[in-house]
Formats: sequence, structure tokens, C-alpha cells
Amino acid sequence: MKPPISWEEFEAVELRVGTVVSAEVFEEARVPAYRITVDFGPEVGALASSARVTDLYEPADLIGRQVVGVVNFPSKQIGPMMSQCLITGFYREDGAVVLAVPEREVADGSKLG
Repeated sequence: MKPPISWEEFEAVELRVGTVVSAEVFEEARVPAYRITVDFGPEVGALASSARVTDLYEPADLIGRQVVGVVNFPSKQIGPMMSQCLITGFYREDGAVVLAVPEREVADGSKLG
């Protein structure tokens, strides 16, 4: 376990819910991944991400799903694309990633907290 953080440090991480509006195979990625665009609501808008979720999900299965993402990381160049957010998930023992999703539908842009 990592050392404790302060409430202020936790509040600095902006976790929001958004709906996947597009997903496709990221052909140029070194590790299998998808290019995903998530609509995080009117305040944040649509952000692109590279997500290594190919073991458990097909692109068509992702479209319309709500996911939880970190929207205030700096953008990161991943091959030919600029990743603008981090879609969250949990690693299983076999290395596959299970998406972190809200248990019920909430408004896009809703903040965790």
C-alpha cells in the first residue's frame, strides 16, 4: 500500500464520468490498445485516450458505455495520437484490464467525490 495522501491531494485528481462516443483499434500502438473518445459533458467536452482494454472489450461494445476518467492530467503523446485523459480500470491477475464504471447511469461530466 502507498503512503496516505491528504484530502487536498485527492481533490486535485479530477475523476469524471463520460460516455464512449467512438472506439477503434489503435493500429500504431506498440501494445494492443484502442483509440477511444469519451464525452465528459458540456464543461469538459470530448477527450481522446489510448486504452489497453483489448483483452476484454471490442470497440463496438465500448460505444455508449459510461466510464470513469481522469480529465486533468496533461496531454500525452502516444505514437501518432495525443491522449487527453486516462480511462480508469483495474488489472486482473492475467493482466487484462476491467474498466472502472459507475454502477448506475449518471450525467456525463459528473465528478467522483
